[in-house]
Amino acid sequence: MLIRKATPEDVAIIRKLEHETETAAHWAEREYDALFAAGAPRRVALLAAEEADAEIVGFVIARCAADEWEIENVVVAPEQRRRGVGSALVREAVQEARRSGAVSVLLEVRESNADARRLYEKIGFSQVGRRPDYYWNPPEAALLLKISISIP
Repeated sequence: MLIRKATPEDVAIIRKLEHETETAAHWAEREYDALFAAGAPRRVALLAAEEADAEIVGFVIARCAADEWEIENVVVAPEQRRRGVGSALVREAVQEARRSGAVSVLLEVRESNADARRLYEKIGFSQVGRRPDYYWNPPEAALLLKISISIP
């Protein structure tokens, strides 16, 4: 699995993959356009492909603060699930956070999303909170997960 940082030229690919993935967190077009905008909050977007110049099969976007990062969106093409793509992306995002000096990474997940919850728990995330009625369509609670990381 090849993972690389996204560039502004990748935004169309990211949007396309997100629109094709029913379980993705669906962002407005302006939110994707702001990924690389001057003055926008600092974010890291990582892309996954099976090899160089191959089709992008997943991405992760994380908002970067000094001490704490937040994974905002993880998307894996439906036909690529259960092949380690999501795990590789989240692990690399955690490593990027560690290299930047962050001490923890947060994320929110639908309470009913058992597959994603298992993936995050295997990586080392644990539940630190619950937000009732956080999601809509359908309404559902979000679980707040966190992993503490140390600087290498």
